[in-house]
Order: sequence, then C-alpha cells, then structure tokens
Amino acid sequence: MPKWLTKEWIDQVALLSATQPERAGVNLRLQFRITDTQDGDMSYFWDITDGKLARCELGEIEDPEVTLSEHCSDAYEIQMGNLDMTDAFMQGKVNVEGDITKLMSLLPITDSEEFQAFQRAVAAITEPL
Repeated sequence: MPKWLTKEWIDQVALLSATQPERAGVNLRLQFRITDTQDGDMSYFWDITDGKLARCELGEIEDPEVTLSEHCSDAYEIQMGNLDMTDAFMQGKVNVEGDITKLMSLLPITDSEEFQAFQRAVAAITEPL
C-alpha cells in the first residue's frame, strides 16, 4: 500500500484513473500544493485532457490554469473522501488561484459515480496517515 504523495502513490493514481470515461472538451492543467507534510511542502499535478487524466506526476506543471493550495490534513481528508472539496473551499481550507471557471468545469466529473468510484479506489490503496 503506497504512502500518500509518493511517486508510487502517484503512479497508482494514474493507473486507477484509466477507468474514467472521456468527456470531450474538459481540459485543465491542475496544480496541487500541499503544505506541512511530514516531508515538507509537496506538489503534484494533474493534466486533464478530454476529461481523462493524461498526466499525473509529482512536481510542478508548466503554466497551470488552476492551483489548489491546501494544508496536508485537509488535502488528505479530501483525498480520502471524508471532506467535500466544495465545503473545504467554502470553509477557507482550499486556496484557489487561476481560472475558477475551468475548475468548475470539473464539477460534472467529480459529482459522477465514476469519479466517486475512482476516489474510493484511490482511498483503498492509500496508506493511512
């Protein structure tokens, strides 16, 4: 079971994402910045093309359209499905920089049963903190 935010975990997320259906026109370069992890601040990104995760890697993506900054504990709870992203944003637990309309274009995806199943699968392979 891979530790959250490691290369092994990112690679597993990328493999699990293959089950997601294509959604034409949903494209986003999404940067995640996670603060105060055991290993310091961490970054990873998703490059979403036609609703599918085309790239998922540790580090920084060139020219992100949206950057989400979150404290480690909040980001982990969101990832595990214990904290809703929208609620976290409304509570000030997620800082959003960039094109909010592009981020909102993901709502039909993140609200879908396919994505919920993906999130549960990621949670199941993630070593608890």
